[in-house]
Amino acid sequence: MKTQEKEVNQKKKGRGKKALKVCGIILLVIVLLVGVAAIMNVVSTKANTEKAQSFEQVAIENQLVPEKDENGYWTFTTDRDFKVVQLTDVHIGGGFMSSKKDAMALNAVAAMVTAEKPDLVIVTGDVSYPVPFQAGTFNNLSSAKIFAALMEKLGVYWTLGFGNHDTEAYSYYGREDISEFYSDEEFKYCLFESGPEEVDGFGNQVINVKNSDGIITQTFYVFDSHSYVDGDYLGIMWKYDNLHENQVEWYKNTVNALNEQNNAVLKKLGKEENSDIKSAAFFHIPLTEQKDAWYEFAENGFKDTENVKFHYGVAGEGSKVVYCGIGDDGMFEAMLETGSTKAVFCGHDHYNNFSIDYKGIRLTYGMSVDYLAYPGIYKEGSQRGCTVITVSPEGILDCTAQSYYQDKYTGLYEIEEVTMQEITNLAYEEIKAE
Repeated sequence: MKTQEKEVNQKKKGRGKKALKVCGIILLVIVLLVGVAAIMNVVSTKANTEKAQSFEQVAIENQLVPEKDENGYWTFTTDRDFKVVQLTDVHIGGGFMSSKKDAMALNAVAAMVTAEKPDLVIVTGDVSYPVPFQAGTFNNLSSAKIFAALMEKLGVYWTLGFGNHDTEAYSYYGREDISEFYSDEEFKYCLFESGPEEVDGFGNQVINVKNSDGIITQTFYVFDSHSYVDGDYLGIMWKYDNLHENQVEWYKNTVNALNEQNNAVLKKLGKEENSDIKSAAFFHIPLTEQKDAWYEFAENGFKDTENVKFHYGVAGEGSKVVYCGIGDDGMFEAMLETGSTKAVFCGHDHYNNFSIDYKGIRLTYGMSVDYLAYPGIYKEGSQRGCTVITVSPEGILDCTAQSYYQDKYTGLYEIEEVTMQEITNLAYEEIKAE
């Protein structure tokens, strides 16, 4: 009996040792795979950083150089038209799995910025896309470094507002860390600032354009539109945040303060006072009013209404159309109340590129750059490009959507073959059936 028990115990020990050995091998394989992935990520990041630094500097005749004004805001001074290029959803993965697509994104940005020669580039979120099963990394700083290297080499002034993917819950670095990186004084052309500490988010900024008399002709407000809410930490339920109440209050207070400042200058020059400064706002996640406007337009058979005036573009995101915040932030009402902001530019929904007036404010989706986030989007081209914004010396703003696949861009750097797919608007009945 004792002999049998001994044999059973020996067999159990043998099985235990075998299980431990298998677990050890599995663990070793995992460690090796992680190590190999880490090395490959370093190599791919280095390669794309070198690629970013290989582009030629943009030749801009009489380039405007911004200076800090008495409020500490970056300010451009000019009596000519002022040109802004809006980029959105660049989606650089920064890992070995996304390296080829990251290189495509770099080519696209470099070509469009080089051809347009803007005074300022504003990116409305999602420079980074550190989703591991697509990028091969959790390191969102790598993609930020690659993009910053590109923009600094191009030598064009630039800033950005954060998108939901710039800092995911599982990313190595949070918004404060990435904000600190972009705020580095070593960057000659990056105008990004963390923003007021008492205001939620990072990167809430004011950039002004003044004429030679010191009169502000246009203000650009850049906001952090945050990420996910209501327990949707990974964003898989599409529960997006809104601008926060203290951001709205900061906006209203800043508008009023700048109007007072401008009127004092006008009075000193003997010109008409009470002339409110025109402004534009830039952020990633669209306002709920962007959805309201499109639904009203679609319900009316895609014809203008009393509230809505259509400019251009299509809505290609499917039946939900606009993936705005799930709450109401009061920002649109604040814009109507102050009478300052006449244009809003956002990103986030890559197949949307429509521009539409709603109650006197123009709401515009920027054309996206993305080669990575949406499945198969790197093979499609109709949605890819930039938005060119022109502000006249009188502060009148206009914008146009510019496809990446046109002669003025495609002759500059290597370009991929894509299908220029047809994007059509869903009928209102299809939208409501969602």
